[in-house]
Amino acid sequence: MCGIVGIVGQSAVNQSIYDALTNLQHRGQDAAGIMTEEAGHLFMRKSNGLVRDVFHQRHMLRLRGNVGIGHVRYPTAGSASMSEAQPFYVNSPYGICLAHNGNLVNTEELKRLVTQSDRRHLNTTSDTEVLLNVFAHELGRQSSNSLTPEAILNAVAAVHDRCSGGYAVVAMIIGYGIVAFRDPHGIRPVVMGVRQTDNGPERMVASESVALDALGFELERDIRPGEAVFINVNGELFSSDYEKSTSYTPCIFEFVYFARPDSIIDNLSVYKARLRMGEQLAGKILRQRPNHDIDVVIPIPDTSRTAAVQVAHELGVKYREGFIKNRYIGRTFIMPGQEERKASVRRKLNAIELEFLGKNVLLVDDSIVRGTTSQQIINMAREAGAKKVYFASAAPAVRHPNVYGIDMPAASELVANGRTDEEVQDIIGADWLIYQDLDALVQAVHHKNAAIEAFDSSCFSGKYVTGNVSKSYLEKLELERADSAKVMRDARVLSEEGDDDAGGEIQVASGL
Repeated sequence: MCGIVGIVGQSAVNQSIYDALTNLQHRGQDAAGIMTEEAGHLFMRKSNGLVRDVFHQRHMLRLRGNVGIGHVRYPTAGSASMSEAQPFYVNSPYGICLAHNGNLVNTEELKRLVTQSDRRHLNTTSDTEVLLNVFAHELGRQSSNSLTPEAILNAVAAVHDRCSGGYAVVAMIIGYGIVAFRDPHGIRPVVMGVRQTDNGPERMVASESVALDALGFELERDIRPGEAVFINVNGELFSSDYEKSTSYTPCIFEFVYFARPDSIIDNLSVYKARLRMGEQLAGKILRQRPNHDIDVVIPIPDTSRTAAVQVAHELGVKYREGFIKNRYIGRTFIMPGQEERKASVRRKLNAIELEFLGKNVLLVDDSIVRGTTSQQIINMAREAGAKKVYFASAAPAVRHPNVYGIDMPAASELVANGRTDEEVQDIIGADWLIYQDLDALVQAVHHKNAAIEAFDSSCFSGKYVTGNVSKSYLEKLELERADSAKVMRDARVLSEEGDDDAGGEIQVASGL
């Protein structure tokens, strides 16, 4: 899962991109990068770490120019190596930088075609580099003596013809402007907005509307599935739809967990969707246990708070904050390594004993992935004196890996994979476990004002909207995403890169 941003401004954009990335930090905490362009020269800083740690004053002063793109990364393909931090750059044709949120499911085929047929070089294992080279190749084919908006938009359509998966992309063509596009199913989100200045309009694209809000940009709309948008250096906007777009099926897990509650994506309020998740979940609780003995509803911070408030309201019981979160610890289900996740839960949360002592507690979480965190939290509630601990998930059971850009683990590491709800209940140690129904989740997220036809809910249903996710692909993914494989990759990266922090900055002449 990653966050992307691109800005065409009337003045320097370095600070605006930095601010946007801090508001998208929840989408990726492994690495961050910014590329800007001025007078035909490219300036770049990227490295592993949080935005605040990657960019210091000396770096910001070197990021000159009124056009730029940025990225925050959590790796779903490739490794956590600094060499795979984004954006990526190729110098032919024109000089192109690209940042990507999502995951391609036909990467191996594309690698073969890019290297053998397109005769382009790949330097990393990242599917983003593959996508960049596909775009660069198609841009070269579409343009002749000059690069026109039509040629750029046609190049994006050719990318869609070749690439399969979930992807939201922002690219900068040096001296021309910014290109943004989204996969033909609209799986990964990207929005665009405008800000009026005394010198003219400034335009911005980003993964979520919250990044626009923070900078005073007005949200215009989502980029449509398969749509290509080009913003030239003067702020003029050109766009075209992909004629072969087949469906509008965004990822429903964005609304469950990843997106910030104050964001609006796909014309849907994340906050209101989570409120309705709480309503649906409470309805199921009342149907199954109309005479429940729940004394208090307590959320697992932070994502589940909105749903938990509504669960408590619908059940007519108290809502209380029973866990205090250390905000300097990252998200646990995407942390590399089971032992690291286990240790992190205790560092991340502390129970307030008076909210648990002698009570029947309903803990509400957004989802259950590996089950490790849920088990630890239930133990903490019991240690704090809870009489009974019930556990409710605002999402259905996660039984299948996500292949479109969320680094959910190998299927064998998903606690619900191949198990009944009762078996999961025993594993995590709850007195009662209740999951949201998938139909109820869809009903909670969907709204009549959205043009969405359905959702990608593959991690719950096992049905992949691109239709080309084979058993062999999932088996390969299983090997790549297993904790043991990640530990080996991280060890290799550390041995190769050491702890050198000097890299990550370039200044490239574009030849303009």
